[in-house]
Amino acid sequence: MRARIRAYKAPDDVDTSLRYVDGHRKVLESYGVKQVSSANIEWLHDPETYVIIVESEEGDKIYGGGRLQLRSPGMKLPMEHGIAKIDNSIYDYVDRFGDCRIAEFCGLFNSKEVAGYGIGSIILGRIGVAISTQINLKYLLALCSPPTLRNCTRIGFEIIRELGNNGTFYYPKEGLVATAIIVKDVNQIPLAKDDEKDRIFDLRQNPQQLTSEKGPKGEMIIQYDTLIE
Repeated sequence: MRARIRAYKAPDDVDTSLRYVDGHRKVLESYGVKQVSSANIEWLHDPETYVIIVESEEGDKIYGGGRLQLRSPGMKLPMEHGIAKIDNSIYDYVDRFGDCRIAEFCGLFNSKEVAGYGIGSIILGRIGVAISTQINLKYLLALCSPPTLRNCTRIGFEIIRELGNNGTFYYPKEGLVATAIIVKDVNQIPLAKDDEKDRIFDLRQNPQQLTSEKGPKGEMIIQYDTLIE
């Protein structure tokens, strides 16, 4: 199987971003989730939101995606709105970072068509951490599900244990668990496993590359184009 992964500022390709939103919505609905804070589209024209899209070579199919959404005076992080209903200390926690450039890696999904190739479980995560230095982030936050927590810690995230129940919440609905996580040093990613750190640094140095990625289901040839203009 072959695919292409590219990254861009949200306003630079609104049409693709809308297709990404539709794909994310369909995946959420398949899990019975109809409302989630990361699914709104107020970011579509925000120049400080960066979309990562996984698509077919021809660009006619979207296999998955995610976005890095920076916090600004006019736009809080999606997880702030989501977690505040359960633990409003999230506002104070994020406020501690002051004027530092902080973003949430959110809206991640992959279609059933590519399930098992590692798109949602590890590949998108690597790219999110890799491009953080392009956009001069200081901190990167996220909410992750139990099946993806192990891979998130492999790429440098740690659990924010002071939030929720030792970092966990029932979110986005009762019965589904999310864990709040953070990368506190996106430049050096000291908590990342050595093999993942090497891969992330390679993606930073070579944002345009053709690579074979192996997942549980098999091999996928990916054309990376993650240099943000």
